[in-house]
Amino acid sequence: MDSHKDVLERLRTAFRSGLTLPEEFRRAQITQLMSMIRENEDSIMKALHQDLSKPKFESALSEVDIVINELHHAISNISTWMQPEYVTKNLATKLDDCFVRREPLGVVLIIGPWNYPLQLLILPLVGAIAAGNCAVIKPSEISAATESLVAELIPKYLHQDCYAVVRGGSEQTKALLQNRFDHIFYTGSQAVARSVVQAASVHLTPVTLELGGKCPCLIYGRINIQAAAHRLAWAKFFNMGQSCVAPDYVLCTEATRDALVPALSAVLEKFYGKELQKSPDLSRIVSDRHYNRLKKLLDRTKGKVVIGGESDQEDKYIAPTVVVDVAEDDALMGEEIFGPILPIITLEKLEESIEFVNRTEKPLAIYVFSDESFVVKTVMEKTTSGGFCSNDGIVHMTLPGLPFGGVGASGWGSYHGRWGFEQFSHRRSCMLRGWALERLNGLRYPPYTEDKLKWLRWTTSAQNSCSLM
Repeated sequence: MDSHKDVLERLRTAFRSGLTLPEEFRRAQITQLMSMIRENEDSIMKALHQDLSKPKFESALSEVDIVINELHHAISNISTWMQPEYVTKNLATKLDDCFVRREPLGVVLIIGPWNYPLQLLILPLVGAIAAGNCAVIKPSEISAATESLVAELIPKYLHQDCYAVVRGGSEQTKALLQNRFDHIFYTGSQAVARSVVQAASVHLTPVTLELGGKCPCLIYGRINIQAAAHRLAWAKFFNMGQSCVAPDYVLCTEATRDALVPALSAVLEKFYGKELQKSPDLSRIVSDRHYNRLKKLLDRTKGKVVIGGESDQEDKYIAPTVVVDVAEDDALMGEEIFGPILPIITLEKLEESIEFVNRTEKPLAIYVFSDESFVVKTVMEKTTSGGFCSNDGIVHMTLPGLPFGGVGASGWGSYHGRWGFEQFSHRRSCMLRGWALERLNGLRYPPYTEDKLKWLRWTTSAQNSCSLM
């Protein structure tokens, strides 16, 4: 097995040769990724089920189709993305070509998580390839079956001099991060993100962080409580709550809570049957360590469990659980839950809930459920988050045209569609000048005079802008 240094040298040599620069090469590699997903869909489904007991339905939606859609979007738009972007000029630059050129960064590192081990590894890779980079891909060792499959498939479908998979646990990742990359894209926890940033700072490597946080769901005003229960339950318990954009907790009035709890109970039975643990449509907690963390949170809460609460360590199963009478300082509110536990906090006024949200770190997503446009607009305008969605959960991240990413503690940078291409590109300012208008240029040469300064200010003024290319 090649050392990290050997792998990086191979990729850097390929990048310096210009191999990844032509559109034809980028398009071919993205097309190969498409073939990899399509031709190995059954193997992908089996690996995801082995890692997380993911139902085929959820795997198809959140791991396969979302990647296929991203690949189609990139193939359809890469020519446009690569075009120079001409900018407005002033009189002094009227005859010059002034534009922004997107250039690849070089050799980038993509570190993927375990909860969506294919999607959250391949989607950033699409952006990196589209932008013309070479890439080292580090899947999560926690989702071992998917890690093994990715390590097997990537070399078969992508150019081995330009793309490589590195496997291993935390120690191997630390060793990998000691190397210099041109960009690091990390998806995962805030705790590990700090280590990634520290390692990157040694080489002044720019970093994209896709993290998480406690995504609130505010339910106020008139509301279709049955529809709200369906959408909330689906978004929360999809992938057993192991989604960075899952609603982490609910803020609502006491009356709304009293209507919501029985509606959620009925919906969960409708979704998963009377014996939820036997449902083929519920995933499992990824590992014993993650199970134990969630179980401790549930054991420590001072709230009242009104739905679920059952658990089975051998099966790594925790029932979809709803907890009410939760205080702001409750154990469930101290960290991102990342599991099938939904606390409900009651606050009678929308303004109180907005203040509550604004006291916390900026989340990856904020959700608001309401039939009243005023409520939706107020929450959107008076809060900040990576993304925002009304009357649903998670689905905003499926649209390639919307940037996906956090803000503050929930992440740095964004991707999906063109945003991924931009994330892995350097926007190079270019001005191509000829020798015309030298007399005008002479205004800037010594000896300086007040008259020269007056004319030079006039020719470079924004008021004398010119859109000629």
